[in-house]
Order: sequence, then C-alpha cells, then structure tokens
Amino acid sequence: MATRTKRLTLNDTLVVDVDVHAHDTPEALTPYIDAEWRPVLEKFRDVPRRYLDLGGYSAYNSIQGAKLPGVSLPSPRGNSRIEIVYTAEQMRRELDDFSIDVGIIFPDHHLRIAGLPNANYAKALSRAYHHWLKEEWFHEDNDLYGVIIAIPQDVEEAVREIERWGNDERFVGVFLPTCEMYPLWGHRKFDPIYEAAQRYDLPVFLHAVAGMSSGFPYNLEAFTTAISTHTIAHSFAMMAHMLSMMETGVPVRYPDLRICFCEAGLTWVPFLRMRVDKEFNENRYQWPHFNDRPSKWIKKFYFATQPVEEPENKQDLVDIIRIYDGDDTTVFASDWPHHDFDHPRAVFDLPVSEVSKRKIMGANALKLMPRIKIPVKYQDVYKQGETL
Repeated sequence: MATRTKRLTLNDTLVVDVDVHAHDTPEALTPYIDAEWRPVLEKFRDVPRRYLDLGGYSAYNSIQGAKLPGVSLPSPRGNSRIEIVYTAEQMRRELDDFSIDVGIIFPDHHLRIAGLPNANYAKALSRAYHHWLKEEWFHEDNDLYGVIIAIPQDVEEAVREIERWGNDERFVGVFLPTCEMYPLWGHRKFDPIYEAAQRYDLPVFLHAVAGMSSGFPYNLEAFTTAISTHTIAHSFAMMAHMLSMMETGVPVRYPDLRICFCEAGLTWVPFLRMRVDKEFNENRYQWPHFNDRPSKWIKKFYFATQPVEEPENKQDLVDIIRIYDGDDTTVFASDWPHHDFDHPRAVFDLPVSEVSKRKIMGANALKLMPRIKIPVKYQDVYKQGETL
C-alpha cells in the first residue's frame, strides 16, 4: 500500500507576521519620554479616548462622515471585541491562537507620527517609543520584534535612532511613516536614512494607514464613506511613495537596501509595474539611473499581504502574485488586532504549492529580516540565512 504524504498544515509551517500592532498610549510612553515633554503626555489623561484618533498625538484629520470603522469606541460594528493589544503577554497569547510564531511590531498611534508639526515633539515620541518597546515588549523568548521609527521631520534624528538601535537584535527594520507625509520618501533629503539602514543591514518598511490631509495622496475629502477611502487610501499612498523612490533612483543608489510595502494588499503591484514600464519606454531619458525596465528593480521589493484581496476564485490572487514575480518577495501580514485583520488561513489556503506556502508564510520574511531567530520547533526545516 502506498504511503500517504502528510498534508501541510499551519501548525507545520513557520508563520512570520510582518505587521502586528502594539497600542502606544500616552500613558505607556510617559515614563520613557524626555522630562520636558512628560507634562504633555500626562495631560492626555483628561482627553476623551478615540481609537487611533487623538488630537495632538495621532490626529486623523478627517472630515465629518469620512471616518473609517474603528475610529471611535465603541465600534460602529458593535462591541464584539476591542481592537487593541496593550502588553507583550497579550500579544503573544493572541498570536498563538492564530498559529503565528513570530510577530513584527508596528505602532498604533505613531503610524501617523509624520503628521505632527513639531519636530522636537516627534523626536521625543520616537525615542520614548523605542525605549518602551525594548523594556516592555522584547522578552527573551516571546519571538516579538520591532522596527525603528524614522521620523521625516528631522532626518538627522532618524539616523541617530537607527544608529542607537541598529545593532540591537530585536529591531529588525526601519519604519517609514507614509500617512500625511510630505515630501514623499523619494526626496533626496531622506538619503541619510537609506544609507544608515543599508549600513546596518536593516530593511525599510513603508506602512500605509488611512488619514486626511491637503496633499496628495491623502486629499480624499471628495469621498464620504469608509468603503471609498479605505479602498484607495492605502494603495494610492504605496504607489505614490514607490514612484517617488523610483524617480530618484533609490533602489539603484542603495542596491543592498531591502524595501517592503505594508498594508496595501497586492493587486496594485502588477498594475504599477506594467504602467511604469510603459512610461519608461517612452520617456526613459527622464530616469537616467535605470539602464533597464523599472520593473526589474520593483521585482526585488517585498510586499505584505494585508489587507489581502479575497476574490471568489482564489486562483485569481495567485495569478496576481505570479504576474509580479512575487513567489520570493510576498510576505504574510495579519495587521492584528485591527478591524480588517487577516487570519493566516486567508493566505495559507491559497492554491499554491507547499513550498510557496512556506515561503509566503515565513521563509521570505526570514530573507527580508535575517535577524529573526528561527524558533526551535522549525530549526530542522528552516536554516538561518538560507532560502527555500
């Protein structure tokens, strides 16, 4: 009788979630912030709580009727759960429930740190956030990691923070805020951030979040429902920042810099690749730093799955990944605990080979972030520094 091959399950697969969120409240950061700014955070105790919309700390800047679900508590979707993780212990427990082995922590409120007008305040908040992560989230055996916030308000300070934490094994990347951000990340003034990230072998993560501002691509005031704004806000931001980076040749000038785009899904990627190649072929003199189609550099970028598109025919999404050559550069993200988080099965159950499942769910993330230590359970299957 032929031996039946065991079918791959989530419990057999290393799952690295490249996007989970810790709730960075003013109260949590108060003990870690510079003394001159501590009274500011203490005053937030008297400010009514709104989910990820706290004026002077993480302003949503929305217009009436355009807020996303989850902006205020209780949620307009009911009180089924609170979309907040307060502690490392809670995060570890909840990720275990989803068979997620490793989590990469991004902030909640400070997704919008680029919108703060006072550079000194933004500097103090980013420093406090990093110390808070180090002291309260990176326990020895919890397989949680973080990213260094690069504030665009002060490039020198962003570089100092990369240098401060760049050798710490629990910081595995640099977060480039995209919301309410001007100029875009391709601007030459940000070159020192890319130089520092490349020097410390840290990937950069552009992470989208919905917001409103007068500048492109967040001037979404024409829309009055969350369906409209949430459909385009994240993908427009990623497209704009990617084109900005391509326009100034960031991937050419920093060839060892790994770049990942988070929280915009996947379907926008093949559109942009094809479209920019067409424009380049007709006006290539404008981008002299590229000696071939730009898509050859975009092919090296990484893309996080969340919010993963869920077509009626799952093969359609597999075809999208094939079109942008994403088998080696697509990485799983859940966005836990936000309202639109994706269970690992939303990606794991795609009709792809077991090798591709292992890549997308974890192995590609190990290549993106080689500092991640492979959990003991998987050390016979995954080798540090190797790819499938």
